[in-house]
Amino acid sequence: MQALILEQQDGKTLASVQAVEESRLPEGDVTVDIDWSSLNYKDALAITGKGKIIRNFPMVPGIDFAGRVHTSEDPRFHPGQHVLLTGWGVGENHWGGLATQARVKGDWLVPMPKGMDGRKAMIVGTAGFTAMLCVMALEDAGIRPESGEVVVTGASGGVGSTAVTLLHKLGYQVAAVSGRESTHDYLRQLGANRILSRDEFAETRPLEKQVWAGAVDTVGDKVLAKVLAQMNYGGCVAACGLAGGMDFPGTVAPFILRGVSLLGVDSGYIREPYRSGVWQRLATDLRPPHLASMSRRIAFDQLPAIFDEYIAGHAKGRVVVDIAGG
Repeated sequence: MQALILEQQDGKTLASVQAVEESRLPEGDVTVDIDWSSLNYKDALAITGKGKIIRNFPMVPGIDFAGRVHTSEDPRFHPGQHVLLTGWGVGENHWGGLATQARVKGDWLVPMPKGMDGRKAMIVGTAGFTAMLCVMALEDAGIRPESGEVVVTGASGGVGSTAVTLLHKLGYQVAAVSGRESTHDYLRQLGANRILSRDEFAETRPLEKQVWAGAVDTVGDKVLAKVLAQMNYGGCVAACGLAGGMDFPGTVAPFILRGVSLLGVDSGYIREPYRSGVWQRLATDLRPPHLASMSRRIAFDQLPAIFDEYIAGHAKGRVVVDIAGG
């Protein structure tokens, strides 16, 4: 098998595609032949060594994958069955999806939902799964299209762009926040009604004019503080990312004076049957025409050079890795 192996030497993380014996795969009850994986910001942090994502080396990164069951000791899965995986620390503390094979626990796998194949599943990937959870959090909080405008921060990234698409398809008026003018046409194609510069979110007061009924925030830091200060009374923010940093320079004013809710969204450890239900909804709420415009394909041998794009903030939409070369 082939795998992108991360090793540490003199405090630096080195990444290279190598031939690996199958016997080196970690413990698990299902072995999967991987057809597709995807690239995520967390992968970029791990592979470039910019983030302390990985502590045990050698490691195979890749926090999601889609493929076919090779062998299974889990009665829920059989050889040849199409499956996908996101989360569960795969690609961080368990060998991940940027390889031709993976061995994982059956509890971590999801049968491929009807109407979706491996490539489409990885265009959605961890980013799309997270975006869907954010949208469902807003729905559960009572935020409807008629409630008012919803803002999406970090809108040109994987989670943000998928959130824009999903919200638009569900009938919401969407404002997209992006730091790059070059992405504006792309975001309009995905369904953004208007686009705001990230510079407008650099400074904030405890409370500002009420603008947003709901929000999906992938950035954190000052951007999240600004969004919260602009929320309508009773509004809701689904927070799922920290691309701008882990600090939160906000105040309690939006929460106690406007009844604003801040909902944390974690996609890594969602259990069944909820996880499969989210994927089945993605298979119906996110149609192929949108998927095609949101993604680009790269070959396995183009790794790992592409990850510098993510760290520099130049990535747009979703990048899927054709592991099987089909």
